[in-house]
Amino acid sequence: MTLPFYYYVLGTPLGVLGLVRWACWLVRRIPAVLYKPVMNDHRLPITVVVPVYQEDPEIFATAIESWLANRVGVILVIDVSDKDCQEVADRYPVRVLITDVPGKRDALRRGWRAADTELVALVDSDTIWAPDVADEVCKPFADPRIGGVGTRQNVYGSTGFLARITDMFLDHRYFDENASQTLLGQAVSCLSGRTAIYRRALLLEIEDEFMHETFWGVPCLSGDDKRLTTLILERGHLTYMQRTAEVWSTFPNRWRIFLRQRLRWARNTWRSDLRALSRRWVWRRPFLAYTMIDKGVSSFTLLLGPAFMIHSLVIGNWVFAAVLALWWQISRSAKLLPHLRRRPSSFFFIPGYVFVSWIMALIKLQALFTIRRQRWLTRQVAVENGEVVRTEQPGSTAQGIPA
Repeated sequence: MTLPFYYYVLGTPLGVLGLVRWACWLVRRIPAVLYKPVMNDHRLPITVVVPVYQEDPEIFATAIESWLANRVGVILVIDVSDKDCQEVADRYPVRVLITDVPGKRDALRRGWRAADTELVALVDSDTIWAPDVADEVCKPFADPRIGGVGTRQNVYGSTGFLARITDMFLDHRYFDENASQTLLGQAVSCLSGRTAIYRRALLLEIEDEFMHETFWGVPCLSGDDKRLTTLILERGHLTYMQRTAEVWSTFPNRWRIFLRQRLRWARNTWRSDLRALSRRWVWRRPFLAYTMIDKGVSSFTLLLGPAFMIHSLVIGNWVFAAVLALWWQISRSAKLLPHLRRRPSSFFFIPGYVFVSWIMALIKLQALFTIRRQRWLTRQVAVENGEVVRTEQPGSTAQGIPA
């Protein structure tokens, strides 16, 4: 089949763009391959601090047992409305703080203030640890410049479509973006809130800025993990991913919650990265600045491919469409090779992975255009008239809503 002339006109710049995007990926992937976790015998006492809000009691109990198996102290800051999780906590040797203040940030601050160890692990209430996490996350702290350490994450019970796709995205993140950021500058842009370990002294130092973060005059409700990581980096400390420390968390299995969660995350990323790129400190970490810019640009370039595919299908250029689909299958498989080694069956989920990538690119654009909106979307809290408030009265139930 002979392609119309304008396909060659459009195809050339699209081909060039594809080569540029591959080059940008290789800039991350090559150092990511060279990444190695820290190996030593360094060990420090750790306190796990967990904000708890309407968590699934069974998952919550499993998570508590995994933390205690790591021989660490546990402080649970439980929302006053969450009677079920209060009952679960009573079965274990943990410290419980009950709070009636809405919002996750205040719960985190209450927890690290109550801790008395040099290291504090800020952990989500649905996050389950491997038996050696506490030992592994201490190792990078042998370097006094390290202010925060993150772990490797995967999906707990990853059997449904969205769970499998999320698991693929997570492996891509921890074998690509975070690994390269760790090797080139020891500046991971976000230590995920599912498990992030900090020096307690630094948390006390930055807590005022953390609690009073605003964006364009509006108090920030979510994005606590991104904000904490940025404040640590701003002060000249380093952040590290210790991939030998593995944790598992639950993720949405319903599209509505999945999309809302991604929208919230995208808004947080835009706010944090745009603010960082406007300040001098990030340009002293050139690779970190590069990855922030690359992530923002890819939100736009990723949508050119499907637009061209749709046009090809509309006008009946089936051969071109088939070649393009095959290319996506091959190229994404190459980029997801670390994940495919762990779960070879994910090869058949590649088309779904590509499709969800396009949806997420659209969400990122929506997030950019609604960047000032401050709603959690998967919790009953929001910013109204400049204050964090509940959108549902204590005592109402919303169990099973992911963080």
